[in-house]
Amino acid sequence: QAHLVESGGGLVQAGGSLRLSCVDSGISRTLYRMGWFRQAPGKERDLVASITGSQAVNDLDSVKDRFTISRGNGRSTVYLQMNSLKPEDTAVYYCAAQTNPFGSWDTWGQGTQVTVSS
Repeated sequence: QAHLVESGGGLVQAGGSLRLSCVDSGISRTLYRMGWFRQAPGKERDLVASITGSQAVNDLDSVKDRFTISRGNGRSTVYLQMNSLKPEDTAVYYCAAQTNPFGSWDTWGQGTQVTVSS
């Protein structure tokens, strides 16, 4: 049962910005790691960025220096600030979390569509 709720997707022109938000609406629990994945039509789902505690990592080379992941103070919220968006960033973006210390992504949101027009 998904408890991650994403928001902030939409349509934006190339060069624009969007900020995605994800909130864990379930019972209070430890989220060891949170991250954002994306999946374009006909392509695999890729890990874009992840954060453990306050340590953030851009896992996808194509978004480095453009995307920034961060967590809210309560640790149950994660954001993805996306700047200088390109048409190739168009995808469904999924929030995910690890509720276990073993490294598996076991909790997912429903996804939010991001469309970048040229």
